[in-house]
Amino acid sequence: MLKILYLVHDLADPAVRRRVLMLQSGGAQVTLAGFRRSDNALAAVEGVAPIELGVTADGRFAQRIGAVAKACLAIGARLRGVARPDVIVARNLEMLAVANRATSVFGGNVPIAYECLDIHRLLLRDDMVGKALRGAEARLGRRAGLLITSSPAFIEHYFRPLSGLDLPSLLLQNQVLDLDDDDGTEVAETAPPAPAEPWRVGWFGALRCARSLDLLTAFSHAMAGRAEIVLRGRPAYSEFDDFDGLVRNEPFMSFHGSYRNPEDLARIYSGVHFSWAIDFFEEGQNSSWLLPNRLYESCRHGTVPIALAGTETARFLKERGLGVILPDAAPERLRELFDTMTDRTYREASERIRMLGPGPWTFNRADCQRLVKRLSTLAAGQPAVRSARPLAQPLAAKETSHDE
Repeated sequence: MLKILYLVHDLADPAVRRRVLMLQSGGAQVTLAGFRRSDNALAAVEGVAPIELGVTADGRFAQRIGAVAKACLAIGARLRGVARPDVIVARNLEMLAVANRATSVFGGNVPIAYECLDIHRLLLRDDMVGKALRGAEARLGRRAGLLITSSPAFIEHYFRPLSGLDLPSLLLQNQVLDLDDDDGTEVAETAPPAPAEPWRVGWFGALRCARSLDLLTAFSHAMAGRAEIVLRGRPAYSEFDDFDGLVRNEPFMSFHGSYRNPEDLARIYSGVHFSWAIDFFEEGQNSSWLLPNRLYESCRHGTVPIALAGTETARFLKERGLGVILPDAAPERLRELFDTMTDRTYREASERIRMLGPGPWTFNRADCQRLVKRLSTLAAGQPAVRSARPLAQPLAAKETSHDE
């Protein structure tokens, strides 16, 4: 059984729980260690007791650097009693630093996989700060044998031209984890609202975009009850002046807290007609390049995603003839969309998603096994396949290739 040490930036992140479940379902034994930013009982994995390396604060980069430095100094003590792993997977740049220190604790030759699913804005700065961080990433990445990322646009816009990393890349998309192997279960047919009932737009997951909240608030006011906004997930409170107070006072908006992923997805998506798949958190950079969880989740459950033109999400949907793409980010564009929305056009949009079935949107047990097998090649010391310009390779045959 492959032994994996998984080092993470936030033990309360639901995506961490999902990745641990993937690795376990693929046949790996997982030791989880990382920083804690908040409590989230829904992120716990049964049978896994995480090793806490310290506490960090969202949005406080200097504090995180200090916490990482302390963790690197104490990593030997924190990992005392942990069996030597076959592979270390480091989620985010800060954990890549910890992974480099951890591999020394275990004898210096434990292979590392660098998992980077977001490109922090500081890495993209064209000043000394950005250059220093990219230089640190390149130095720390010398000991890594694999880059794991979730969008081909990250490769195209950052890793290939800017990062300085020279690693084979694995495209691990944010698909819905399906451990019941329900690929044969049809995508739900979503119906338009009954007469006098409102359209419902769901914004689920990591709620970190103040501009999205403002836009959806203004849109709901303009619709005067003909549309409602449903929020679920984990708000990044550092990004909002008063998230709870604002939502509490909105007549056409509601927040229903966290949920378990993937267990609760079918239930929460069945309650909305559209999914908000737009993010302005790092506009023109990370938010324009990512392919978010909610894109795959909504399509798996028959909900129509809303994307913004010029983003990777919009390109992805346009290639497949799916979803709704707004030409620009204005409440007026949203109102125009719903003013012209009919039951027929909605059913047609929903049917185009349903016709593709669940396969493109799910990551099943066989995919988990392929992921662990790919990581096992690092442990076996097999040479990596490289090209002049490394591109993310699709993990499963059902994924769309982005090779040129």
